[in-house]
Amino acid sequence: MNTPEVAPEKRKSRSLTYELVDRLSADIQNGNLESGQKLPTEAAIMERFGVSRTVVREAISKLQQAGLVETRHGIGTFVLAQSESPSFRVNPGQLSTLHDVIALLELRISIETEAAALAAVRRTDGNLRVMQEAMNAFSGAIEEGRDAIAADFQFHHEIARATQNNHFADMMNSLGSQSIPRARLQTSPAIDATRLAYLRRVHQEHESILNAITAQDAESARAAMRTHLSNSRDRHKKGASSHH
Repeated sequence: MNTPEVAPEKRKSRSLTYELVDRLSADIQNGNLESGQKLPTEAAIMERFGVSRTVVREAISKLQQAGLVETRHGIGTFVLAQSESPSFRVNPGQLSTLHDVIALLELRISIETEAAALAAVRRTDGNLRVMQEAMNAFSGAIEEGRDAIAADFQFHHEIARATQNNHFADMMNSLGSQSIPRARLQTSPAIDATRLAYLRRVHQEHESILNAITAQDAESARAAMRTHLSNSRDRHKKGASSHH
């Protein structure tokens, strides 16, 4: 079955979004936009960068996911405090090929496998509640054919938080939801049967991880997370070899 091409204007808007994310991130990293400062209005950003309101909104949503800004309802969007030390960042441009995505999955396997084991030992009831909510949101999104990336990222992010060690959560923040592979390699919004089966399997893998963390079984949590991310890496490797 041929996957329909993404319409050129849609593709253009996506790359403009990532370009704007890069430029605003740079302003935050180099202090042009300081911690606590309010971002310019949507209209001002549209005018300065010559982009549409949609692009501005998508870019701000990506900056929120990366933990660079927060939006306070009815007041505006503010820059969040960045740690003083040079931060580890993965820019959207570094995730443009399958090779990049596989490399990032290797990094995630090493970090998140250990995070899952620590989360099993240290998680609070609050952590478990948020993981369960993220899992329900993921399941709901895939059954309704909506984008499940934000829920997927939230699930992994909450495991990092449940370690009660800020470095893990900060690392996930720097990776942002762009580290969820489907965010970068989606060719069509239409969810076909193969893709749906894959997403359902991801949901089952998430369930195994959560069950182990709930049971405070560090070894099982470690194994379940390694299996989950390794499956994703292997699936992309298969994709890479079929492109040669």
